[in-house]
Amino acid sequence: MARRPTKVIRGRTARTNVAGSNRRLRVGRMLLVIALVLTSAKLIQVQGFEASALSEKALKQRLDRSVIPADRGSIVDRTGNVLAFSSEARQLYANPRLLTKTFDEQHAKDPSKPTSAEYKQEVARFIARELPGVISEQEVLDALFRDVGFTYFGPRIDPSKAREITKKYPHIGSEYQATREYPGGDLAANIIGAANWRKDEVPGKLRGQIGLEFSMDSVLAGKDGQQVSDTALGSDLVIPGTRELEPAVPGSDVELTIDSDVQYMLQRELADYAREAQAKNASAVVLDAKTGEVYALANDKTFDPNGPWGENTGNPAVTTPYEPGSVAKLITAAGAIETGVMKPDTVLQVPGSIKVADRTVGDAWPHGTVPMTFTGVMGKSSNVGTLMAAQQMGEQRWYDFARAFGLGQRTGVGLPGESAGVLPPPDQWSGSSFGNLPIGQGFSMTVLQMASMYQAIANDGVRVPPRIIAAEIGEDGKRVERPRPEGVRVVSPETAHTVKDMLRSVVQDAPQPNRGTGPGAALPGFQVSGKTGTAQQYDPDCKCYSNSKHWITFAGVVPADSPRFVIGLMLDRPAYGTQEGSSAAPLFRNIAAFLTQRYQLPLSKEEAPFQVLQLPTP
Repeated sequence: MARRPTKVIRGRTARTNVAGSNRRLRVGRMLLVIALVLTSAKLIQVQGFEASALSEKALKQRLDRSVIPADRGSIVDRTGNVLAFSSEARQLYANPRLLTKTFDEQHAKDPSKPTSAEYKQEVARFIARELPGVISEQEVLDALFRDVGFTYFGPRIDPSKAREITKKYPHIGSEYQATREYPGGDLAANIIGAANWRKDEVPGKLRGQIGLEFSMDSVLAGKDGQQVSDTALGSDLVIPGTRELEPAVPGSDVELTIDSDVQYMLQRELADYAREAQAKNASAVVLDAKTGEVYALANDKTFDPNGPWGENTGNPAVTTPYEPGSVAKLITAAGAIETGVMKPDTVLQVPGSIKVADRTVGDAWPHGTVPMTFTGVMGKSSNVGTLMAAQQMGEQRWYDFARAFGLGQRTGVGLPGESAGVLPPPDQWSGSSFGNLPIGQGFSMTVLQMASMYQAIANDGVRVPPRIIAAEIGEDGKRVERPRPEGVRVVSPETAHTVKDMLRSVVQDAPQPNRGTGPGAALPGFQVSGKTGTAQQYDPDCKCYSNSKHWITFAGVVPADSPRFVIGLMLDRPAYGTQEGSSAAPLFRNIAAFLTQRYQLPLSKEEAPFQVLQLPTP
């Protein structure tokens, strides 16, 4: 009778267990549904809203973007001779620490394999054998035994040699680097400048550092491209199939107006002459008499852009002004003829000295009052006679002519660092300023500005601003001419011809008193017009003009009867030649002789006529 309740209790327990199982099943199903909903939502978020961003992120992880350096344009002269060009090279590099670790671990596991020291010695022997005279075995060893994670070693080498080395020894790497070549060495180096590559920029990318390489960098450099490579995820292994996103656009070539042969001659003649004269510095320029184009521009000190360069990289012919001395008397000569206050045969009674305000100015040679023609004033370079003519012109008109000749302003030749020189305006003059300015003291100009003044006289009175960049030549060979600068009318053609003829007297070799100051510039068979100059340099010690330090100058035209070239010269503090024109005139003759032969200029139809410089005194 006591067992029936037990059966009832067991039935309740079974029903309770079934109910519990059902609840767990419902909860499990609910959790599963929630999980499926969350998973679906996440899937929608990933595939719908974040798909683009995640895809881009994944792509970045397996893509390597790199720059394709553009080929740098060349620099050529007016006849197409190459003055600067780029070539491809390779720079070897290694990871010495990784080499040591890798090979020492391999040797520890397998003693038959070389140690790191043995491997490095093998590499060094091979590289030295492949690059004889370029890098020694010891130099390679010194690099590979350095305790560093990365190092370049050796000079830049030919790509084919680099491939042989890296193929045989994969642990040695090579990096692309463009190199800039200057086949003429120091030829026109102060004009062209130099370019090289910098580690802080695109690997191997050349950048102009000085000269035209710097100022024309945007034209020469071109536009870099971009490429993308697929890499294995988590490694640097490149999967074949590099794609070019944007091709590199090569830089344009730059054509200069200079003639390499004339440039070479000018550099050598100037350097030799400056050394012989013991001048501290010297500069020279050759211009086309009609167009103002620069055929050559040189300094006595230069550099080789192929090697390490640090000194003499500037271009004083355009950056460093000086007081010109008597070559600037051209301003007074042209202004006086143009305004009608003087004629070539006007006779001036020229005393031995003249007082301007508190300053007394004399001539380079002692004399009493002598009758000189205005031509003679220029031919004998009389300071007193020049000031007498300038006073008749007037201060403002003299200043206006000086500005018209381009003084106090840059020529715009196209070379970096050009100086405008200094031409003080009349409101800054002192009472004695007009005793200095007309004879070439108290203001400054560059050699290029000086030559440009004489180009105006040679070109019928029109000054054409000098230029040195002729054109840009694109990759397709299309030539884009640089706009020719507009000419500036300085004086009338009649005045220009008159002054040019007057200045033939400077090179006149006749008995005194009709001898010019620069007969050494005379060139047999050709008429020559020119002007000598000797300017005292300011001495800061005495706060006065020095009697021993001078700038010696000469500027002239050849041939004078049919102008083709203008030559400007400056010697800074030569050890001798303080007499007017005694040291620069022969240098002019040497340069002029080369030009007439180089361009086969016809001889002048007749010799320059004799000109009376000084009349007999009673």
